[in-house]
Amino acid sequence: MEAQRALVRQVGDRVRESQEALVEGLVQDIRAQIGALDQEAAARSLLEASITENVVAAINFLRQGIDPDQLEAPTAALAYARVLAQRDVPQSALIRAYRIGHQRFLDHTFALLDDLPAADRVPVCVELVRLSGQFIDLICEQVGRTYERERDRWVASRSGVRQRWVTDLLGGGPVDRAAAARALRYPLDAVHLACTLWPATRMTSFDLVAAVDDVRAHAVSALRARAALVVPTDEYEARLWLALPGPPNAPASPPGSASSSASASASASAPGYLGAPEGSPLHAAFGRPGAGLGGFRTSARQAARIREILGTRLGSGAAAAPLWVHYDQAAPVALMAGDLPAVRDFVTSTLGALAAAGAREAVLRDTLRIFLDRHRGHAATARAMSLHRNSVQYRVHRATALLPRGERDLADDFNVRAALLAVHWLGDAVLATGS
Repeated sequence: MEAQRALVRQVGDRVRESQEALVEGLVQDIRAQIGALDQEAAARSLLEASITENVVAAINFLRQGIDPDQLEAPTAALAYARVLAQRDVPQSALIRAYRIGHQRFLDHTFALLDDLPAADRVPVCVELVRLSGQFIDLICEQVGRTYERERDRWVASRSGVRQRWVTDLLGGGPVDRAAAARALRYPLDAVHLACTLWPATRMTSFDLVAAVDDVRAHAVSALRARAALVVPTDEYEARLWLALPGPPNAPASPPGSASSSASASASASAPGYLGAPEGSPLHAAFGRPGAGLGGFRTSARQAARIREILGTRLGSGAAAAPLWVHYDQAAPVALMAGDLPAVRDFVTSTLGALAAAGAREAVLRDTLRIFLDRHRGHAATARAMSLHRNSVQYRVHRATALLPRGERDLADDFNVRAALLAVHWLGDAVLATGS
């Protein structure tokens, strides 16, 4: 028995050496097989943290012979269970993820046994199946209890009730609009501007609630909104809808626009019409204004896409993103950001050496992007970047020289502009790998 334990510890050591590849494969498998868990960047980060800590705990369970009665689910695993409960993701999706993880863990472990003597391999496999099954059952039990407690608490709360109504409204199926409007105390027949809010710095859930309420008050005042609806997505994020002034068929333009009767799309065409208050601790991603229930849904979907883009940018190690971003500022990127490998291929093939991840290339990319946005005006670019005109000319020349075909790539610059915009919003995640 002691020899068998020693072999199991040896296998645990081998799994630890290949832990990174195991975690990466697990994340990909679970996202591919369970659509409910393939969410935006923030939730994916929590998923990866949960998987990483679970794998580490499983390896330690094998190597150290931990008493099952002392086994505790990792903190990240419990936090992820609470977030899924708040987001109305079925518990079955969470438990299925653990079953997939169990199977892949065993497959990965068995592949490391080829050099063991045949006489040792079978008993070690049996012991690995027994121990891993014991581990997964105990963790699933604790995670399941955490999910159920949080779900009960969340649904019983006022925030949970609002979220259930909003989930039904966003689901696209039939819904009693009048009952929803009464329950939410929000006019669904208005022109809606949706926004997703999340912390820009570390803060407690209490501070987040206060900061979101400050944004609500600022937005209502700045846009003269008829009403506002705040619905927490989970303890790390909230959604905000604003019912803009004016009837749905003639929405009022934001303050400072040319006409108070402009269309909703025209209203959204001036990014920055609702800027972040000074010292705001929150990121905000805005959709376009839209009328009726369709506008309620579409604006929220657009805000979620911008939130996804900013999450990717912030997670890629790129320079800090702007605090508040409107859909029209990054609409083309929002349409293609769902497939990052494809965007990376497009960026690298279009920009060539300019897609390298160096600081020099980053400066040249920004200069060329601003230069093309300002209709190739050196003086306008110099003003926008607070540079001397000669500096702009030099940078543009150097950036152009790094393109695959040099100046010929700017004869029809649509692809170059799109690639530069993608890098601007998605950061290092779409730059050439290994550079």
